[in-house]
Amino acid sequence: MIQAVLFDLDGTFADSAPDLGAALNHVRELHDLPPLPIEILRLQASHGSRGLLKLGMNVEPDAPNYEALRDAFLQHYESHICDNTVLFPGMGALIAELERHDLPWGIVTNKPHRYTVPLMEKLGYAKRAACLVSGDTCARAKPHPMPLLHAADLMGVIPENCLYLGDDLRDMEAAQAAGMTGIIAAYGYIDPVADLTAWPASGSVLTPFALLRYIQN
Repeated sequence: MIQAVLFDLDGTFADSAPDLGAALNHVRELHDLPPLPIEILRLQASHGSRGLLKLGMNVEPDAPNYEALRDAFLQHYESHICDNTVLFPGMGALIAELERHDLPWGIVTNKPHRYTVPLMEKLGYAKRAACLVSGDTCARAKPHPMPLLHAADLMGVIPENCLYLGDDLRDMEAAQAAGMTGIIAAYGYIDPVADLTAWPASGSVLTPFALLRYIQN
């Protein structure tokens, strides 16, 4: 029986690609490069600054200029963290339904606390969440199960009675390792060539509200 629901943030709970993409295009503009279309950037949005800088600036963390590029990216993102970020269609209705049935819900993301809380506050859901577990809350981040296990502990629910919705392979790996029911947010930032049948998940949904069928059974 599902007694609590956990969500990944970027690409699952909220469509943050427009603001993450804007931060990357700001960095590109600083280096006299043209902006990249959001359709291209969206696929890397779940991978944060590292994935986006790899895509847009062709740099890895060991590059001499990586830190300066990352700082410029993060400074812009922090100042514009919720200019165009919105919940995915149907997510608000899903949260309302969970709350109507007194099912606690929370966020488990690899996004640092510094950005997770302000974004959730601006979206208006920070105080409604039973927990906000960020990438730096625990000693390990996803795909390690530690953040999910910590979230379950905060909510007072055993992991086996938790469901985790996410749009990345690491989300499903973390859910499996934690003993939770992992469901793929197929509407999220997923590469079109990804083989979702190979992911260790219990199912997938094309819209957030469709998740109810895995909760109410």
